[in-house]
Amino acid sequence: MHCRSACCNHWSSEERLDGKTVIITGANTGIGKETARDLARRGARIIMACRDLERAEEARTDIFEDTGNENMVIRKLDLSDTKSIKAFAELINKEEKQVNVLINNAGIMMCPYSKTADGFEMQLGVNHLGHFLLTYLLLDLMKRSAPARIVVVASVAHTWTGLRLDDINSAKSYDTMKAYGQSKLANVMFARSLAKRLKATGVSVFSLHPGVVQSDLWRHQHQCIQVAVKIFRVFTKTPVEGAQTTIYCAVEPGLEILSGEYFSDCAPARCSRAAADDALAERLWEISCELLGIVWQ
Repeated sequence: MHCRSACCNHWSSEERLDGKTVIITGANTGIGKETARDLARRGARIIMACRDLERAEEARTDIFEDTGNENMVIRKLDLSDTKSIKAFAELINKEEKQVNVLINNAGIMMCPYSKTADGFEMQLGVNHLGHFLLTYLLLDLMKRSAPARIVVVASVAHTWTGLRLDDINSAKSYDTMKAYGQSKLANVMFARSLAKRLKATGVSVFSLHPGVVQSDLWRHQHQCIQVAVKIFRVFTKTPVEGAQTTIYCAVEPGLEILSGEYFSDCAPARCSRAAADDALAERLWEISCELLGIVWQ
């Protein structure tokens, strides 16, 4: 049984996750932390995949004191470095018997132009390519753990722009908002493409818009934008509220039949026309594999 308000600020469910293992990227802050808190309360084993280990330990202690769940571990993961992603995945594949839920939550938003350790534009590299590689490296374990779910935290920002296939790394020109929107569009396309590839495997995939959330994602924005966000805070969600659709996609029974769908406010939502373009999504898949040097049919 579950209930939700019209805007899904506080979705509730009695579903338990005892005996299940959940990986959450960026679990030390914002909606990632609140997702970890909720799923820990449901009895899951939580793997907090974080870049900042000190903040992760603070978050783990806070969640433990709140939930009493001792089955939480922190593992180093820097999504801007493929070496770190590969080391993390190798450790998980070695240590863990199962991974039932992978929540690709971590992200960076509208930062000044910079590159990842591998030379990718930072927003594309962290938000899309990092999670693309992470999912690829964990997928065999997840298939063995089926039924399993992959939850991709995207954004309504995916509607802001199209894919710049001729300059996907923003090498020719850089627009911070368009680059962010492109990375979120890639998230939605990735979820749709992956869901098709995983039919009949027992692994389902969902992407979602968490809402406009009061979080550290806004740290790169100009002061005037930050002031505007404070003024209109009544229209934004707290991290707890912003985590609800992620939790819903990870927990709600029977969602498997909607694998590949995009969600908002704990319900299926319409994605942009570009996000629903299967031919474009296949091209993105090919480019992603080329950039990462992997073969993923």
